[in-house]
Amino acid sequence: MIQVTDVSLRFGDRKLFEDVNIKFNPGNCYGLIGANGAGKSTFIKILSGEIEAQTGNVSMGANERLAILKQNHFEYEEHEVMSVVMMGHNRLFEVMQEKNAIYMKEDFSDEDGIKAAELEGEFAEMNGWEAESEAAILLQGLGIKESMFTKKMAELTGSEKVKVLLAQALFGKPDVLLLDEPTNGLDIQAIQWLEDFLINFENTVIVVSHDRHFLNTVCTHIADLDFSKIQIYVGNYDFWYESSQLAQKMMQDQNKKKEEKIKELQAFVARFSANASKSKQATSRKKSLEKISLDDIKPSSRKYPFVNFESEREIGNDVLQVKDLCKTVDGVKILDNVSFTMNKEDKIALVGTDEIAKTTLMKILMGETEADSGSFKWGVTTSQAYFPHDNNEYFNGNEVDLVDWLRQYSPQDQSETFLRGFLGRMLFSGEEVRKKPAVLSGGEKVRCMLSRMMLKQANVLLLDEPTNHLDLESITALNNGLTNSKGAMIFTSHDHQFVQTIANRIIDINDGKITDKQLSYDEFLEWNKSKVSS
Repeated sequence: MIQVTDVSLRFGDRKLFEDVNIKFNPGNCYGLIGANGAGKSTFIKILSGEIEAQTGNVSMGANERLAILKQNHFEYEEHEVMSVVMMGHNRLFEVMQEKNAIYMKEDFSDEDGIKAAELEGEFAEMNGWEAESEAAILLQGLGIKESMFTKKMAELTGSEKVKVLLAQALFGKPDVLLLDEPTNGLDIQAIQWLEDFLINFENTVIVVSHDRHFLNTVCTHIADLDFSKIQIYVGNYDFWYESSQLAQKMMQDQNKKKEEKIKELQAFVARFSANASKSKQATSRKKSLEKISLDDIKPSSRKYPFVNFESEREIGNDVLQVKDLCKTVDGVKILDNVSFTMNKEDKIALVGTDEIAKTTLMKILMGETEADSGSFKWGVTTSQAYFPHDNNEYFNGNEVDLVDWLRQYSPQDQSETFLRGFLGRMLFSGEEVRKKPAVLSGGEKVRCMLSRMMLKQANVLLLDEPTNHLDLESITALNNGLTNSKGAMIFTSHDHQFVQTIANRIIDINDGKITDKQLSYDEFLEWNKSKVSS
């Protein structure tokens, strides 16, 4: 349990939190959400004690322990992997070092014997004899092999360090677990393992994540940071999103009879109750959902960009033919006789761990790089719009403002009124349209690149990791826009829900070869799992 009482924090004239009063209870997993800049990571730091609030306090139960996922991946470079994990339980690690130091003494005294006995008792109370096996289970679950346990952190790759630090946070069954973007840098197998771990975790979890599938799978509650307050909602992220949209609709339709609104709310709650999460808290959560009243759901202050891809020309039956494409990069064959035919209804997700292979295939198809051998041919009725993995060349050294930047990609209407209106729908309002492209944040650049694509009105979309740098609101808007798009597309993304809800075909690139399946993403993962286990 962790309780927040009257917490307030300001940075200059900016108010992040004001008189926040909230209690996070054991057995629940809370997804902390809020617009970019709302203060989610700052709030996590207040809970952990890294930042002190200007007013109020944070308290926990007596003798309870808090663990947090460390963000500094280079903090333990000279330590061995196994030791780093066990450092997650500070007192346990201290006791281990103290008693080992005593046993190493050459002149072992009676006092040393008494002290060692005390430490052994404390060590046993903290399940110290099981510590190494627990750490090993965590590491192996996240994909760290036993041969790496004695390696120093400096010898590990970036993604391996992330997994070790995550194991450190999970180690020793902390009473309160704080996780800020825990899925960043994890492969799909590690994410699925973490989801299962958190579903079965019996203490308090507070997590910040842009991964909606992850939030939907593990969260029993959503803690919404809005209007400088935090409001707790029963249910997962989708329930919060749909309920806030329903509240917005109800607020806009004030003349609707209350009885009709209540019926609409009851139908909405019933739908989500029937689809409660697979977690063990599902039954109690269903009961909690059914107790929700009309006043419990509130509209959000969030703003969602308007993402809508319309094509100028209807696409024909011949879209794309790829035949025997080969490409070697730095001596490694990343595309090995890749062949496939794309149809006009296809929304293809490129998956697999080789990011360079996926990006290179898109670059070849867009004519930005050449294959070593093989060919591809676009249909005569097709037109392509491309979202590259690296968009810096479109912005660096560009001294015009956003209106003039967008004008060069708007052949139909170059008037300032039209361009300002278009930028406004992408959340650039007022004087923000006078920003220089080079000073934009990562998320703002993505929204500009999506604007550029929409203006092209192409009937085939190629998008390489478009969800990177976007907040949950923009990811949701882009997800909806691509789901509703009538055009064909090829895309990559690490966002599980994004891929699952858009793709109707999966092409997995592994060691240069492709596996091509007309399946949804979840169906493909199940097929792949059954293939591996058989």
